[in-house]
Order: sequence, then structure tokens, then C-alpha cells
Amino acid sequence: MASRPPPRFVVRPHDAAGGRRRALWLAVAWLVSVVLTGVIVGALVRHSTPAATEHRQVTALTRQNDDLQQQVANLQRASQVSEIATQSLRKTLGEREEEISGLRADLAFYSRLTGGDAQREGLKVQEVRLQPVSDSHAWDLTLSLTQNAVRGEDVTGNVTISLEGLRGDKVVKLDWAALGDTAQPSGLPFRFKYFQQLHCTIVLPVDFRPTRLVITAQPAGDDAVTRAVTWGEALAGHLTPTQGEQDAQP
Repeated sequence: MASRPPPRFVVRPHDAAGGRRRALWLAVAWLVSVVLTGVIVGALVRHSTPAATEHRQVTALTRQNDDLQQQVANLQRASQVSEIATQSLRKTLGEREEEISGLRADLAFYSRLTGGDAQREGLKVQEVRLQPVSDSHAWDLTLSLTQNAVRGEDVTGNVTISLEGLRGDKVVKLDWAALGDTAQPSGLPFRFKYFQQLHCTIVLPVDFRPTRLVITAQPAGDDAVTRAVTWGEALAGHLTPTQGEQDAQP
């Protein structure tokens, strides 16, 4: 039996529902693409408007301002730390200078007292120290008198104090009678072989501004010894070497 050739035409039934579904999906896809395109275009337009540009600039400036404020705060803290350290260093240096000054004066005192220079030196006013009396115009005054131990003999006499300063616009001088104890009109008596401390209290007038103390020690049978000390030196309270004792310093 001879074979039959394949048919040239195939008849299929028409699917109307499938065509409608495809058309619907195509319409939905086109609508979504249009919406997405509108959203993207709208975002680009809004992003490029002057208001958006200004907002970005304000945000950037705010961030820069915050950074600068933080830098300023850091610099201020560093400056405060540096200032505190500098003040502490200055205080330490001042204390060391004061300590060295006191040690030098002590060395001068003991060098002279023990006759370290091998000279038979006489009476000297070695120390002058002032301390205020609370709630008054009075001051406690301490004087130290010395003589070289090589001399080996007692010295006696009296010490008087005078005070120079300003009263109003005038330079005035208050003598012992105006400052000292009326029970000791001739001064503070002393008697010693090596050294002696004398104490007294002086009262200053209310309108008087002191600048310098002048101490006069009058030994019996010898020339008077005078020492002038500024008010500030007396307040410092160190043993203050006289000019002739500068070589005793290290």
C-alpha cells in the first residue's frame, strides 16, 4: 500500500480567550512602564529644582559648621590644658626660687656665725621679718642680730626702728617714738655672744603706706649699725644677706 503524503494545511480551533489575555498583559506592562517613567522623571525634576539644591547646600553647610564647632571645642580644651600646665610650672618655679633664696640666706647666716670667712666681724642686722596682726593696723616684727663667733665676746646695746613711706602725696618718716613701745623709749635691748632674736609690735597710722624699714643697732662703746630693708623684703621673711655677705652665696 502506498504511503500518504503529509497534509499541507493544519486546521486549529481559534483561541479568542488567549489572545485577550496576551493583549491584557501587554497593556499592563505598558502602563507600568509609563508609571515608572513618570516616577523617575518626577524624582529627577524635584532633585534638580532650586529648593532641592538649596536644601543640599544647607545640609552640607550644617555638616561643615558642626565639624568646625568640634574643632574649636578641641582647640579650647587643648588651650585650657596648656594654660593649667603653664600656671603649674610657674608656681613650681616660683617655689623653687623662693626655696633657693632661703637656702642662700641660711648659708650666709651660718657662714658668718661660724666665722667661715676667718674675719672678726662685728654686729650685723641679719634678719628682718614682718607678719600682720589680724583685724588691726599692727605688725609683728622679728629681728635677728649676729656677730662672728671668732670674736667670742658679748655685745650689748639697743635697737630702734624707723619707717619710711607715703602719707597722702608726701614722703614721711616715722621714728621709734611713733612706732615703738612707750615702755622702751630707748629701743629694744639686746645682749648676746653669737646671735639673738628680738620681737616687737608696731602700729601704723591708717593713712600711712610703708615702703622701707630702717633698723639701727647701737652697741655699747661702738659705732651704730644701720640696715635698710624694703617692706616687701620684710614681708617675705627670709634671712636677707647684707652686701658684704654676697660672697657667701653659692
